[in-house]
Parts: sequence; structure tokens; C-alpha cells
Amino acid sequence: MTGPPVVEIPVVDHAPGLERAFSFVPAERTAERLRVEGKIPLFLRGTYYLNGPARFARGEVRYQHWLDGDGMVVALRFGDEGARLTARFVRGTKLVDEEAAGRALYRAFGTSFPEDRLVRGIALESPLNVSIYPFGDALLAFGEQGLPWELDPETLETRGVFTFGSALNPVTPFAAHPKIDPQTGELFNFGISFSSAQPSLNLYRFGAGGDLIYRRRLALPEPRSIHDFCLAGRHVAFFLGPYRLDMDSLREGHTLLDSLRWEPERGSHLLVARRDDGGAVATVPVGERYVLHGINAFEDPANGDHLIVDVLELDRPVYDQYNVPDLFPDVAPGRPVRLTVDLKTGTLVDRQEIAYDRAPDFPAIDPELAGRPYEDFWMLGISRTGCPGRKTFDQLVHASWAHPGRVDVWQAPPGHYLGGEPAFAANPQGGGAVLCQRFDGASGDSAFLVFDAFDVAAGPVAVLPLDRPLHLGFHALFVDRFVRSPQTVSDPLR
Repeated sequence: MTGPPVVEIPVVDHAPGLERAFSFVPAERTAERLRVEGKIPLFLRGTYYLNGPARFARGEVRYQHWLDGDGMVVALRFGDEGARLTARFVRGTKLVDEEAAGRALYRAFGTSFPEDRLVRGIALESPLNVSIYPFGDALLAFGEQGLPWELDPETLETRGVFTFGSALNPVTPFAAHPKIDPQTGELFNFGISFSSAQPSLNLYRFGAGGDLIYRRRLALPEPRSIHDFCLAGRHVAFFLGPYRLDMDSLREGHTLLDSLRWEPERGSHLLVARRDDGGAVATVPVGERYVLHGINAFEDPANGDHLIVDVLELDRPVYDQYNVPDLFPDVAPGRPVRLTVDLKTGTLVDRQEIAYDRAPDFPAIDPELAGRPYEDFWMLGISRTGCPGRKTFDQLVHASWAHPGRVDVWQAPPGHYLGGEPAFAANPQGGGAVLCQRFDGASGDSAFLVFDAFDVAAGPVAVLPLDRPLHLGFHALFVDRFVRSPQTVSDPLR
């Protein structure tokens, strides 16, 4: 007896021309004046900062993964005279050493080659290509692991490694997504110690002036890959997905990507710790899915024992979908999820989903509401999720927990692709704008887009075309002023 016939779904290229986005080395720029199509909102005054991988070849080595490219930071400044663009590569150890050698030296996240190097034989030399944050009078560029490097906030010139006044050293595990409390100016971050014997999560709290308040080590069941976390009022929350790093595989010469193991049978958990001293509060089972990025978290105003943690929950990890230029060939669905946990009982008491499952990523909120109750957020999505074949982000989405059954979506025209976390800029009179990138696969042209944050489906209110192409970035944010703290710690390694 034979079973039903196997129906093969044809593989289609849903992102024609996407290879153009990874085929060039972007030019550095200094205060380049941009023309504007449409109208920039009058309240939009400040700087949009963006970081992302920009160089995908060095000598004979061509990088195979989106996380491998050397980081380039962009500053798009809005003032009374219009918009000006500055772009610079982050001149960290990897870039400087490889420029001097004229060839690739260091193993990358998804690319290995003969005689490539690891730091201390176990770690990657960071390309500093994931995120960018202002802190005190510093602008800090971060990679997936490793210390941040400081840039000049105006010129974007690289000043040097940033050690928080020698509180950290080159072997300190430090992740790419710090959280800065908008009310106190404190910075929180974490780093994973990928030890087979005693894996741990290192939690850091720094004062607004850069002084280390504590470093707390929290035990992990195994060396799990964690990219992001949430500041949550008096707590911090980590989604521990069952994504394990096989250290023996890494030592045997495999890439970090090839050494990650997806083991959903181990289950996912929320690890919650106290903000004040870093002590663990609860570990709560929350299913078996994966989270790359959190959205926000806060304490339930109606019940002091409940913590609300909002994440983009994916059916499985996405790092294996980052091969360039053939991104997301069979990316799994994902969705915004609100998890309510009881910290006294260590249980999940409620789960709510937003009606959008197009593999969303790069969530953004009003940064002034980090760790506090909020409703609105923005993200990018992939319209062809579920369809085999190359694809990438082509939707800008506004969602609200006040209306979880509907979303506001702008669909990019065919052949146009989006990049950069949708950065929110508040209007002091109410409302706001969001900014992201657009890349045209047919022409290779780049542009920045400005939307009414609460009517993204209407399309951009302003388009800022570039005369030369720019890389598709990862994380971004908008600052209407650069806060300078007189207490910033002098850093002898800079």
C-alpha cells in the first residue's frame, strides 16, 4: 500500500537582486547632505544611529554569513538645514589587524578558513557589527560577544576599546544588547561564559557615570546561546531557549554557527533576577520555542507578583538562515508573545499573541518606556514566510498590545528590501516617527525612509535617497540629544 504522493513545493527567488546588497564595500562619508523626497516632520531633530555588517570579503576569503561582515556605523542627523549622513567602519582589532595583513586572519561566526585565528583558542574577535548605544559622553559599538569600542559621537572615528574604567578586560564576556534605564542612566548587560563544566550568565550593572556596581554570576544548565534580555522594572529577564553551544566542536575547527545545537526537548525557560543585586528570583518553564530579541518587560500594575515579558518568539532559531546572499530560505514563523509569570510560584499564568506570524525581528519601542508599561512597538517582517526560497524583510509593522488582533503593515514594493531596526522618534506633542532603510535589488540604490509611527501603512512621509549604496544594518536608535555626563570614568585603555 502506497502513501499519498509527495508534492514538491517549487523553490522561488522571492528576493531578486538581494545579492547586490552584499557585493560592495560601502564608502565612508562625512556629513554628506541628503536630498529629501516628501517632507521631514518638523519635530524630527536629532540623530539616527545604525550599526551593521558592511564588508563581506577580505583578500581571498568571502564571508558566508550575515554576522561575519565588518561593522560600519551610520549617523543620520536631522536639523533645521536638512539631513546629513556620516558613515565609518568601526576600527576594532579585527579590522585593523586584517587591513595591516592584507588578508583575513580571524575565524568568523559562520566562516572558517585554513589557519584562521580564535582569541585564546576559544572566542571570536568581534567585528563590532551588531548594535550602537550612547552612554554618558561615549558612543559604544557592540558585537555579539566581546567588549564594546568607543566612537566619537560626531565624527564616528574610533577612539578605542571601552572597559568601563578598567572594570572589564579583554576576556570578559559581554553581549551586544545592553539596557540603559531612561530614568537613572544605569546600564545593564550580560555575557555568557561558555564553559562545558560550569556555564554561567554574567550579569552587570553600571552607574550612569560608568562605575561597576556589581557583576553577578548565575548558573546555567548548559552553555546556551542568548542574544538579548529585558529590563523589567525591579527585575531583569532572560529567555533561555534550548540552543546549546558545543565547545568541543568549536575547538575542532568548526564555526560557531556549526557548533550550535537546537534541542527543543530541553525546553525553554525565563530566568528572572533582581535588578538591585542580580540575585536569581525564579526560573519559569515557558514552552520549547526560541527568542532572539525581547520587546520589553515590566511588573504587572495589577499584581505585584506578576512579571510581564514581551518577546518575539520563533518556532526555531534563525542563525542558520543568515547565509549571504541567500537569506531566510526556509525561515520558520514567529510572533510577538506576551508572557505573564508569577514570581512567587515560578509558573506561567498567561500567554497572549499578536496576530502576526511573518518571522518578525528587530522590535523597537519608545526607549523612554524601557522596563515600564507600554502598548506600541514596531518591527520588520518577511511577507513570504512559509514559501521556500530566498527572501528577506519587506514589511514594516506597527503593533499594539491594546489591539492584539490587528496590525498596521506597510508592504515594500516588489524588489525593495528593508533593513535597520525601526527606530522610534517621539513627537513632544504626541505621536512620533519611525525610521528604517530601503534597498532596491534591481538598481542597487539605497534610501532612508521616515514614517508616521502610528500610520505606517500609509507609506513613508519622507524618502532620503543616497547617491551611493549603503549596507543593510542591524540595530538602530534615535536620540534627540546626546547626554553628556560629567561623571564618565576615564578609561586608560582608550
